[in-house]
Amino acid sequence: MFEQHDREDVESLMSRDSEFRQLYHKHKELDSKVRDAELGVLPMDDVTLHNLKKEKLWAKDKLTVMWQRRKSAAH
Repeated sequence: MFEQHDREDVESLMSRDSEFRQLYHKHKELDSKVRDAELGVLPMDDVTLHNLKKEKLWAKDKLTVMWQRRKSAAH
């Protein structure tokens, strides 16, 4: 997530905004769990995997809104 953005911009926002930082790390953790479950490395039933994917999407959407708000405030 945010790979297309300058890493320095992302790190700068994470250093200033603890909510963004925590949510960013939560999204990365969920992404890893989803990937492991889909590869069969992490045993998980379909309902749990579906819920993890929903939580990951929610985190991504919130991060995107926070990022866009930051970019709008900078201009």
